[in-house]
Amino acid sequence: MEPESSEGALIKLLDRYMEVTVFEAGLSDRTLSAYAADLKIYLEYLEQSGIGEPNDILREDILDHIGGLLAAGLSPRSVTRHLSAIRRFHRFLADEGLSQHNPSEGFDSPRLARALPHVLSGEEIERLLASPEDAPDNNARDAAILELFYSCGLRISELANLRLRDISLDEGSVRVRGKGAKVRLVPLGDRAAKRLRAWLTVRNEGTVNDNTLFLSSRGKRISRTGVWEIVKHHARAANIQQNVTPHMLRHSFATHLLDHGADLRAVQEMLGHADISTTQIYTHVSVERLSQAHKKFHPRA
Repeated sequence: MEPESSEGALIKLLDRYMEVTVFEAGLSDRTLSAYAADLKIYLEYLEQSGIGEPNDILREDILDHIGGLLAAGLSPRSVTRHLSAIRRFHRFLADEGLSQHNPSEGFDSPRLARALPHVLSGEEIERLLASPEDAPDNNARDAAILELFYSCGLRISELANLRLRDISLDEGSVRVRGKGAKVRLVPLGDRAAKRLRAWLTVRNEGTVNDNTLFLSSRGKRISRTGVWEIVKHHARAANIQQNVTPHMLRHSFATHLLDHGADLRAVQEMLGHADISTTQIYTHVSVERLSQAHKKFHPRA
């Protein structure tokens, strides 16, 4: 019942936005119809990701949605229109006091439409994963979160919603509920398993008020925003200059696997992509990295 209620809340906000836009924006009927269709696709994506309230929408969710449109072959012009509709919608929510923040602020439409996913280097990953060792508070939890992101390529909502029974340390796997309530099994690396064992020891000794794997300091389910801030905090502590997000760790997971010879279909299954065309964007990243290396190091490049 909860997903229906959440979906209804967002749809009602879309209806309210369209009513205001019809009278105030001065857009043509054709543009209004296109915006309405684009936003419906966007809201359906949010609903499939388990997001039902405006304040739960993160910048990363928009990037993920736009990246999916690009990977599906949508033209840069159409993607730019999608983003324009999304930006208008979030500006309306913020202006009307329906959302406490605007996750679409600062997007550059033309540049975004051409961008490939940003990834961390192997050295940056090592620095990031080592960061919690210097943080005495919540270090076991934060270390397990970062390791699980990179080891399994999870989306932020997937990680935040993991339950204890989804982790099988004996079998070395994680059961992940992805978009559209689809379930997949993802291998769990030895380092991630080691950090999870350390976190479970700490978790069991503390206050526990929820059956999810990762808890806040009050023993309750950790929010997506809380997970986001953990990644940001340790990226700053590791002195990484890029704007690191949880989704960048997912990008790095996929790209590094392909760089080291993993099969594209296997990566598709681990990421939970319904269509392999979505996964193929990472082959472009790998080729781009190879091209840069060739230009930098080959004597006749």
